[in-house]
Amino acid sequence: MSVNREEVLADFQACTGIDDVAEAILHLEETNWDLLGAINRVMPQDTQTLPSEVDPDVQMVEEVKRPRSVSTRVTRASSSRLSSGANNSHRFRMPTSISADVISLPSTSHGREARSLNFHVYFREKDAKLTLPDTDTVGELKNTIFVRLGVPVCQQNLQGWKNSPKSDSVTLSSLNLPKENTLYVIVPDLEDGCTAAEESKFVERLIQTYTLNIRDEASNKTYKLKFLGSKTILEVKTDVYTLTDIPVRHQVWKGWPPNVVNDKTTLASSGINYPSHDFVLERAASTANNEKRIVVDLVESDNSSAEEFEDASETFAVEDDIFVDVETKRMQPLIPDNVEDETAACIHFCDQFTSRYGSSHPDFFPGSLEDAIKEACMKPAKDRRLLAIYLHHDASVLTNVFCTQLLGYESVLQCLSNHFVVWGWDLTHESNKQKFLSSVSKALGSVAAMTIRSIDVDTLPVLIIIMRMRSTTDIYTVVHGNIGVNELLTSLVQAVEVFTEQQRIDMKEEEDRAARERVKMEQDAAYQESLAADRAKEEAKRRQELMESKEKERKQILRQEIELIREAYRLEIESQLPDEPEEGSGEDIAKIRFRLPKGETAVRRFRAQAPLKVLLDYLVVLGYPPDEYKVLSSWPRRDLTALDPKNTLQELKLYPQETVILEER
Repeated sequence: MSVNREEVLADFQACTGIDDVAEAILHLEETNWDLLGAINRVMPQDTQTLPSEVDPDVQMVEEVKRPRSVSTRVTRASSSRLSSGANNSHRFRMPTSISADVISLPSTSHGREARSLNFHVYFREKDAKLTLPDTDTVGELKNTIFVRLGVPVCQQNLQGWKNSPKSDSVTLSSLNLPKENTLYVIVPDLEDGCTAAEESKFVERLIQTYTLNIRDEASNKTYKLKFLGSKTILEVKTDVYTLTDIPVRHQVWKGWPPNVVNDKTTLASSGINYPSHDFVLERAASTANNEKRIVVDLVESDNSSAEEFEDASETFAVEDDIFVDVETKRMQPLIPDNVEDETAACIHFCDQFTSRYGSSHPDFFPGSLEDAIKEACMKPAKDRRLLAIYLHHDASVLTNVFCTQLLGYESVLQCLSNHFVVWGWDLTHESNKQKFLSSVSKALGSVAAMTIRSIDVDTLPVLIIIMRMRSTTDIYTVVHGNIGVNELLTSLVQAVEVFTEQQRIDMKEEEDRAARERVKMEQDAAYQESLAADRAKEEAKRRQELMESKEKERKQILRQEIELIREAYRLEIESQLPDEPEEGSGEDIAKIRFRLPKGETAVRRFRAQAPLKVLLDYLVVLGYPPDEYKVLSSWPRRDLTALDPKNTLQELKLYPQETVILEER
């Protein structure tokens, strides 16, 4: 390593407080040894203040025991690098002053020994076991999580704290944490799988200044306000409240992108236009009414005598009249009594839930319980989800807190949205309770119905988690309403972990089953193909044999016809053939010896003046027609069938005797 890099490493450790050399080198390598870039990457956004930028009136003293050589190098490198960093301020704007809530001062209690805290951190399918001293800050814990799990610091939302920290600069000792801690990493704003380039762009958006052009319809004024991208929507609304006197819950905004679902979203991740974006602000209609009223909601329930009072408007002043109109209105039940259509009841449930508790709630499935089970559990293993049945009862004192605080919590909503199909039902009326139990008994069996029937009204509302394991769909757990957000989130995460593991097993079994089915189908297809080929061969062979048989029969008939024709011709020739002359009759007689093809011989006498045709006709009678056989004389050798048949035997010098040879053509 060169001296230059050693100085950068020493500067980096001095600025960030990271004593682990390997970890420090890892951060510097990721930023190509850019000191400011590495500090920007490691330190949380609200603590990126370098020691050289502290106001002169703030002095921090800390005794650091280092080797002389290292201390000298750190001091020299720090002064040189931080001075050069000032010249590069155009790359990243660092704050020029600090306050007590931005940089935590070193502890003055030198006598106390640091406790070791164990953290079991979960992030999706990953987990890590970390051990840190309680003198570390929450930001240092996040840096360690980034090294172990790869989740950028700017995206980490840690859930599961016993005492939630207010900022990343808080030390772990101030939280009074137990020895063993379990945390869950939630990534609320950025999409999964963001790359380093996307993270860098997101960090740039966090430090950019957005100009919000806000048109206040109530006062007919336009405000141009500038905010950093790290500001949340809730912080913007709170600042606007100081200008417009419209409380946050009464503000109606127009202009936010559709992807904005809650006020904890930062401007950088909200999707608004940069550098400026236009908004229209109005006061909610219910608060714009000049008649100031206190509304008393009476809940329709069997045993409820409590009345819920809505907070009076912020415009209620001291000089208002002493007498205030009081208007009573009945709160609509989530599901009417004696409902018949289960699907229509679920749609009514969702509408009334939104009207009563606001839009920050899970997306309830708009169908019957049977349809919800099919949607969640009856699909192939890779497409299955958990089913969460929310059971509501207006008589329970836990209902309002559970619906507004727990079901509206962002991490709970994200978990339910990603892994669950949520179905809701109201058990306030006995008729609806019996209808629900009937549907459960029909869909899940009597054991599940008995489990739900045993739930006490005082523990309502509840979330019933249902999952499909192997070939059975059953209740996994029942989460009662008398718990906190952390307990609810822990129960949901545990259910997701069990479901994910079982889903992996079921997917493997389905893949194996599908592979076996494919092999069987391929074997059946190959068998059918082979069978069809054999049948085709048999059919072709049968046709060939039939054709050969017909051809043979045709040839046989033709041969017979030819034989008949030849026989008729032979008989005709035989009838016309002159008789053989007697030897010693005194006539000139030519004695002809015939050598037949099969080695046989034949001898016949002819009149010397008889034409050659008589000799050839004799051969026809013997079965040797001239068109099939040659008739050769011995000397001179010649084919008699090629000569004129009218020539006499004497002229052909076949007299007084001659031997002729028959050969097949």
